[in-house]
Parts: sequence; structure tokens; C-alpha cells
Amino acid sequence: MDWGAVVVAAGRGTRMGAADNKPYLQLAGRSVLAHTLDAFERCSVVSSIVLVVTSGEQKKAAEIIASEGFRKVKLIVPGGAERQDSVYAGLAVLDTEGVLVHDAARPLITSGQVEACCLAAEEHGSAALAVRVKDTIKVSDGNGFIVATPERQTLWSVQTPQAFLRLELMHAHRQAQEVGASATDDAMLLERLGRKVAIVEGNYANIKITTPEDLPIAELLLARRYEEGVRE
Repeated sequence: MDWGAVVVAAGRGTRMGAADNKPYLQLAGRSVLAHTLDAFERCSVVSSIVLVVTSGEQKKAAEIIASEGFRKVKLIVPGGAERQDSVYAGLAVLDTEGVLVHDAARPLITSGQVEACCLAAEEHGSAALAVRVKDTIKVSDGNGFIVATPERQTLWSVQTPQAFLRLELMHAHRQAQEVGASATDDAMLLERLGRKVAIVEGNYANIKITTPEDLPIAELLLARRYEEGVRE
């Protein structure tokens, strides 16, 4: 199966409190976006990348791609008002059979994890990277009181990338648009249609850059990865 990737970098990043949006912040000497795209550039099963950015930031993104020498990024397109709109904008310009959707704010993703998602989706139809929940989770009644405690063994914290058949994911997006349904990730859209999404166990290091505290944590994780690579 041929695979393309939609990398979503169109968020506003208000919780960062920075002048630049998250993809353009510096992380260990490179932009967050460069770290993210590098994993997909290195993954042999991915043939093309569509980058979805905030309107007006196409030039900034193109400069990073050119300076880093990324060859798989075929198009840079403006995103929409919501994440779903941005993902759909990327899907619409891809022509691959399979598609990976990934948040640009997860720069510690590895090419091995990307490939694992593709292989799982080829076997099961769709797949999502996730890690087991460590904490005990409580369900509230909305008024500040606990009403239930789910079994921790069944709980997973989902990440990206998530891998799908492109046409099926586009169908799921259109169905959601018709009824005004929103979802915080693309797996939810498949779930709405009764599809099963396979879990690919990921790594806790695949953090999402959301607040200022996340950048130094990501730098420490990158340094550890480099040291382990040197030792190997």
C-alpha cells in the first residue's frame, strides 16, 4: 500500500504564550516542525507529505522545508477554523491509498512508530498510536463528585500518528460534517461509523508540545535519545 501523511501545523497554540506558533519554536537547535517532518522523511513506507499550516504561514513553513532539504513534502496548504477542517484540507489533496494523520506538535515521533502504524492499518484497516494510562482515572458527575472508576487496564492515552484508508477517512469526515459532529482526533470519526481502530503501543516520549514546560522536557528526551543512539 502506498502511504501519504497529513501533518497538521495549523493550531493557534494559545497556551504556549509565545510569539510564534508551536511548529516554529526552537527545540534543540531545530524547529519543532523540522523534528516532526524528519521522522516521516526518513520512513521508507511514506512517499509523500502534505503540510497543513495556519493561513499566512505557508512561506515560513516553506523556508524550513527548503533549509532542511525535505523532499517528501509535496504541498503546503492552509488549514481551517478547526482541526477537522485542517485534516480534511490535507486529505483532499493527497492521492495515496493510505494516509497518516499527525500533529506537528509531536516532534519526538520516530520513523519506526510511523511504520508500525502503517503496518497495523494494512492488517486491520485503521490504527492509532497510544500508550497505557498510568494513573487511576475517575469519572465525575459534572458537579465535582466522583461517580465511577474505569478499569485502568482498558484505558489508553491516544497519540498520533493515526493511520487509515484515505477514502474511508474522507467519508468519515464528510459524514461528521453533514451532522455537525466534532471529534478531537480522527479515530473518533471512524468510531462513529462503527469501525474498529487497532491500537499500536507507542512510547511515553512522544509528547505533545502544548505549554512552555513541554519544551525543556522534549529537549531532555531528545538528548537521551541521542546518547542511547551513540551507545548503540
